[in-house]
Amino acid sequence: MPYFEGSDGTSLFYTDWGRGKPVVFVTGAWLGSGSWEYQMLPLSEAGLRCVAYDKRGHGRSDWVGHGYDYDTLADDLAALLDHLDLREVTLVAHSMGGGEVLRYLSRHGRDRVGRVVLMAVTAPLMAWAPDHQEGIRQHLFDAVEAERTRDRPRWMAQNAQAFFATQLGNKISTELIEWTVRRCLDCSAKAAVEVVRTGFHTDLRAEAAALQLPVLIIHGDADASAPVDLCGRRLAELVPDNVYQEYPRAGHGLFITHADDVNRDLLEFIGAARR
Repeated sequence: MPYFEGSDGTSLFYTDWGRGKPVVFVTGAWLGSGSWEYQMLPLSEAGLRCVAYDKRGHGRSDWVGHGYDYDTLADDLAALLDHLDLREVTLVAHSMGGGEVLRYLSRHGRDRVGRVVLMAVTAPLMAWAPDHQEGIRQHLFDAVEAERTRDRPRWMAQNAQAFFATQLGNKISTELIEWTVRRCLDCSAKAAVEVVRTGFHTDLRAEAAALQLPVLIIHGDADASAPVDLCGRRLAELVPDNVYQEYPRAGHGLFITHADDVNRDLLEFIGAARR
């Protein structure tokens, strides 16, 4: 199986399908590279090279007890792009993976990157701050973290419907929901806590405003994990060169429930950027 060394020697698993312009998928918290199958299969068959990897502490990568800050995670992404010598890459990030991409660009530059897709990301800032009054208060975050840590399988199962916004009519099988929950549990308890803390507390507003490349922002207006007013719409205001797509009734798991729409928008964006 293919592995590469992360920034500190951590062994990280990756998947590499297809040939053509490279697209690198960056997962959010808890999910591994296999969660992108509804993008990687059709896009690789459409003539793109699709690469995804398991974040440290997730899936088949080393379950280390350190390195869950955005600097280290961004350096892991840099190590992958260097390992495969990828250029003119489209980076596609979901959830807190958006912070990894933003930090990668501010830390390593854009020499290898042609364009970026930020999908249901938790950027630019989730937490309350004096100049960010609409943010989520620390005590609310702490309460959810405590409940989740106390019984992670139960919490995941209870919140799966909200993840997919099934209450709004999004169709997804019970089996697919259960499969996603199992994948969310395939990470260490340490990683499960630390990556969410990183995604919640890190202020990425300046990095988002400094982006100097084409960006596609995709967000659902029913996202319970990354509220659209706090994340998607705010990003669209900050990022200089962006196309903003807001999906009605879509939740955080729109890469599955709205896979056809996502893939169409990805192909159109990547194709437009190539012309």
